[in-house]
Amino acid sequence: MPDSPLLDRRNLDFLLYELQDAAALCRYPRFAEHSRETFDAVLETAHALALARFADHNRASDVAEPAFEAGGVRILPQVKAALDAYAEAGFPALLADGDEGGMQLPYTVALGCDAMFAAANVSTIGYALLARGVANLLQAHGTPEQNARYRPHLLSGRWLGTMCLSEPQAGSSLGDIRTRAEPAGEGRYRLTGAKMWISGGEHELSENIVHLVLARLPDAPAGVKGISLFIVPKFRLSPEGGLGERNDVQLAGVNHKLGQRGIVNTFLKFGERGDCLGELVGEPHQGLAQMFHMMNEARIGVGVGAIMLGSAGYLYSRQYARERRQGRQPDQKDPASPPVPIIEHADVRAMLLRQKCYVEGALALAMYSATLVDMQGQDPEPARRQEAHLLLELLTPVVKAWSAEWCVQANDLAIQVLGGYGYTREYPVEQYWRDNRLNPIHEGANGIQALDLLGRKAMLDKGAALKLLLREIAATVAAAGAVPALTEHAIALAHYAGLVARTTGTLGEAMAAGEARAALANAGRYLRLVGHVAIAWSWLRQAVVAAQAEAGTDADRDFYAGKLAACRYFFVHELPTVEHDARLLSALDRCVLDTRPEWL
Repeated sequence: MPDSPLLDRRNLDFLLYELQDAAALCRYPRFAEHSRETFDAVLETAHALALARFADHNRASDVAEPAFEAGGVRILPQVKAALDAYAEAGFPALLADGDEGGMQLPYTVALGCDAMFAAANVSTIGYALLARGVANLLQAHGTPEQNARYRPHLLSGRWLGTMCLSEPQAGSSLGDIRTRAEPAGEGRYRLTGAKMWISGGEHELSENIVHLVLARLPDAPAGVKGISLFIVPKFRLSPEGGLGERNDVQLAGVNHKLGQRGIVNTFLKFGERGDCLGELVGEPHQGLAQMFHMMNEARIGVGVGAIMLGSAGYLYSRQYARERRQGRQPDQKDPASPPVPIIEHADVRAMLLRQKCYVEGALALAMYSATLVDMQGQDPEPARRQEAHLLLELLTPVVKAWSAEWCVQANDLAIQVLGGYGYTREYPVEQYWRDNRLNPIHEGANGIQALDLLGRKAMLDKGAALKLLLREIAATVAAAGAVPALTEHAIALAHYAGLVARTTGTLGEAMAAGEARAALANAGRYLRLVGHVAIAWSWLRQAVVAAQAEAGTDADRDFYAGKLAACRYFFVHELPTVEHDARLLSALDRCVLDTRPEWL
């Protein structure tokens, strides 16, 4: 495929086939009928569709955002056209079984397709990815009857879906939700309550909307242990499985956002007329654990969306820097000499290098995590499946939160490269920044991800997941140590991996001694420490491949040299900054805890 305005396809191929060896996933029986050729065919189809039907209205859907009209939502017509084309091409069933009409592809390849659509239009693809998440959750936790009623329509793209967690008074504190579900006979429940920040909550883009709603049963224990999960369709299903009467789910408002304006964000009320019927998914009081099946998938999706928005800004600002001529080098004293392309200025190259470090390092980690999903589900060895599961648990908050934070920084740098033009709407980089700024909040704010990483994932089973990550890092250190050009980086990564281990040990001891508040007070710094080390590992993995690659063309040589340069930049300029984080964490710094609210 030639160069794409959506993403660096050469880089995606490098990650899929040189770094990850995605074709080796065909050794699993589920993917045995596939090959690199079929993977490439799907990726090329995704790229063509993303470019033709999603990218074409990215700016238009930002300007003509969804509006509350006559009790419904007005949405740009191109959004439905794109989703219809997406469904016609079979993409809603990318992961589904062949006997369901699915492509039965590895998640690794599906994530590559998702990346293209996110780069083209992160808002429009959001509708489809939510529906896929609903279908996957029902497959994991729904009854055979529920799957038969709902999954075929979700996989065909005829129906879309949502996840309804947050409430106006509770936000991310799901233990405080108030939505109730009363038994109504015949296996149905009558729901009452309100949900806020529901993406895709009301529209005419599909025949039906399948809401997955967290609510409490009358006998539910307090807190998160008392949450159950319910299917609440916009239109009830007839006994034959067709569409019945409208359910009592009311649109109460549309939220107008900083970015990602093309996907409607809603305030929904359930049971205002006392007639909202739903059905229980799985066992009572297991709703949060079930919803995490969808949320964890969504968190990787948020991370990839953040990466691709950062990548889109990087590619645009790189091209701009190559073409825009302005200024001269410090040693060019003749004012009559022609201005140079701004990419010749060291400060601009530094900004481009930083963007490259963030987006390509994060994408490599996300693709690695996607392969863990495939291993977790398909590997014949139980021990390898368990290891993949543990690593995925640890890396998911990093993929989501680190990518969301640092790829927003990449978008900020892209604006800076364009200078005054960067913050005008005539250029796309300001929209990329606005769209991306939502991702540090989406699917669990970054602060919550940090608490989850430090308070749960890193400490789980005596640090089993972290030990596995450190083992993988040690293997890369050994491989890089055998490459003379990378020896210095290998030594550095071994040092910082040790720093993570020691810091985690100190924090774990503090929590065991009853100092949980002090240990968790600076959890955001812990996420940055672990995230930077994980991204450094991601870069060293790429550098080992690049250093040993056979470069047959000038373009290949430049590509691999760029990988080595970005690795060097991250190790020299970015990675050492976490020394300060580790010192504050190990000292159990109480600056934040000791600051009283009334002082602020």
